[in-house]
Amino acid sequence: MKGQKGKRNKYDHCVYLRKLQEGSYIYLLLYVDDMLIAAKSQVEIDRLKAQLSKEFVMKDLGEAKKILGMEINKDRERGELWLSQK
Repeated sequence: MKGQKGKRNKYDHCVYLRKLQEGSYIYLLLYVDDMLIAAKSQVEIDRLKAQLSKEFVMKDLGEAKKILGMEINKDRERGELWLSQK
């Protein structure tokens, strides 16, 4: 994401972020061979995935349900997102 004007988070070096033109952010979370991309804009997510796939061999597993042993839960009607770990 550095080539995309992204910054590495100073508190967690596995997190990269870039401020988008409309003021929101796109986040790339990377740990070994697991990656999660999050943003309000699906267009920006697709753009970043396309750029990364030019540089790395990647497999798109679709919408995230789990990462690093944590379940990702969403309630779209309420606009809520939370993590849980059993």
